Amino acid sequence: MSTVTHPLEPLTAEEVRAAVAVLKGAGRVTPTTRFVSIGLEEPPKALVHTGDRAAFDRKALAVLFDNATNSCYEAALALAERKVLAWKHVPGAQPTMTIDEQVECEQAVLASPEFRAALKKQYGVEDVSLVMVDIWSAGNYGEPEESARRLARPLCFLRSDPTDNGYARPIEGIRPVVDLNEMKVIRVEEYGHWPLPPLPGNYAADRVPNPRTDIKRLEITQPDGPSFQVDGFQVKWQNWNFVIGFNAREGLTLHHLRYTDGGRERSILHRASLTEMVVPYGDPTPTQFRKNAFDVGEYGMGMCTNSLTLGCDCVGHIRYFDAHLVTSRGEPLTITNAICMHEEDAGTLWKHTDRRLPDRPEVRRSRRLIVSSVSTVENYEYGFFWSLYQDGNIQLEVRLTGILSLGATQSGEKPPYGTMIAPQLYAPVHQHFFNVRLDFALDGINNSVQRVDVVPDEPGPANPHGNAFRARSTILETEKQARDHLKLETARTWRVVNPNVLNAVGEPVGYKLLPMDNSLPMASTDAWWRRRAGFVNYHVWVTPFDASERFAAGDYPNQSTGGDGLVKWTERDRPIANTDVVLWYTFGHTHIPRPEDYPVMPTATIGFLLKPNGFFAMNPANDLPPPTKVAAKGTCCH
Repeated sequence: MSTVTHPLEPLTAEEVRAAVAVLKGAGRVTPTTRFVSIGLEEPPKALVHTGDRAAFDRKALAVLFDNATNSCYEAALALAERKVLAWKHVPGAQPTMTIDEQVECEQAVLASPEFRAALKKQYGVEDVSLVMVDIWSAGNYGEPEESARRLARPLCFLRSDPTDNGYARPIEGIRPVVDLNEMKVIRVEEYGHWPLPPLPGNYAADRVPNPRTDIKRLEITQPDGPSFQVDGFQVKWQNWNFVIGFNAREGLTLHHLRYTDGGRERSILHRASLTEMVVPYGDPTPTQFRKNAFDVGEYGMGMCTNSLTLGCDCVGHIRYFDAHLVTSRGEPLTITNAICMHEEDAGTLWKHTDRRLPDRPEVRRSRRLIVSSVSTVENYEYGFFWSLYQDGNIQLEVRLTGILSLGATQSGEKPPYGTMIAPQLYAPVHQHFFNVRLDFALDGINNSVQRVDVVPDEPGPANPHGNAFRARSTILETEKQARDHLKLETARTWRVVNPNVLNAVGEPVGYKLLPMDNSLPMASTDAWWRRRAGFVNYHVWVTPFDASERFAAGDYPNQSTGGDGLVKWTERDRPIANTDVVLWYTFGHTHIPRPEDYPVMPTATIGFLLKPNGFFAMNPANDLPPPTKVAAKGTCCH
């Protein structure tokens, strides 16, 4: 059946269809069953790194949900043998909300007599055709129904015409509550009346007057074609080799990342993925305090992925990859152009001018390979851009854009927990926290993690001028010791090393985690959302590899009571030195909205860098040829 040649390539469309057929043939699907996801069950890590990669069986893992019994199930499937290997009921779990449920929830709200009555009472509106309904997760605030029903708490908006930006007119005082199993509104909560903000907030090209006319065309061309080679989802570029992955929950993933050094293929990462993210809002008022979205575990970053468009989302010589998923009713769902890959110039890689040879400056341009995807989770867009560089750097940039989640104010009111961005319209303060799982395999599976702090020497005979400082490395021995925060006072970083492989100067080979922008959570540790998002408690976590530990907030954070994931696993305080380790990095963006973020938000970027630190004997990009002159043949900067 399978035509893939690497065991970590994502499921094909044919494999997804086969998985659905296996489940239906085994009698595991009823009229009330929803397919939440079907993805690759990844083979053992040792098989990929030390076994015969040509000999592997393709397996799938399915998550299903029965609306009639409010029950979640997991199934392991053998695709070639077409049989169910395992079937497990997961008590009390609410899996990711499906795209189908989002559409059906909106229809249920618009059809609700209670909602229509509230809309007419507060705004005199009887025609619901211009009402927008965004499904929002219910979370868990200790109320019995949150553990007994599959719920959503939608936010509603009113367009002025069919193409209007409805987010500019929030229906602040009306909050429907939907039972997603029954797909009906079980009640409408009313919190008073707020007038609709008076001004439009349109951003579409056909709605914005007087567009700029002084922009000249900018073209990016590669007349000789790209420098990468692609075989299925396997990619070779410069000295890099890796596999692109994708699934309904995490979206874009990278696998089996290797660098060819002196003719020898060296492993760096087994797997890199976004495991969870949460967006907590800081407004405690009755209509706003429940806004905290777990966009991976509650919505599915992969299911929300865009089909990308040449010239808009991606520029240059592009290679696209499709994603093969499934609807909640078991129908094939292909997201075309879900993943974009291209090369781009990244500025100066290195340069030196010898003043004694002024006519022979040496400069090399940096080029990076970018693998990216973009997901729309109702009002917000998240772009995930993994970049590989010629000098061995690995970077993840998360780019945040889209539309702010807005609230209405009373005339003359200035809410303390947000920013006024238009008359009677404000944007609550909020944060975005992401957690990335970095499953290292640095020149082999057994690795260690060092915490690196830069510290000054005490004044004394050995430091008579008071200028001495040094980098101090601490080997992290156990999980609890590894839980830690960034520390500007000591320029803290983390270094993953292989103590069993020494570099050219006799030190363990290593890669360093260099943080970028980051934040600490502002909410109390007793806040309900933090009970479910324990991964925000520390910036860095380290665990021994366990194939079942994949999601920082646990397998099923939707409506959970919390305490799962990293906070639970690391309480065992397992040893992590010189073993198969996973480094988890949490990074956050604190967003105090600006009027300039409206009506659509310019991109904000956060992320991190993985930088070789003793992995290579010298600058691995020292062998790059000089760039070609633009105006004439030959080379420049040489």
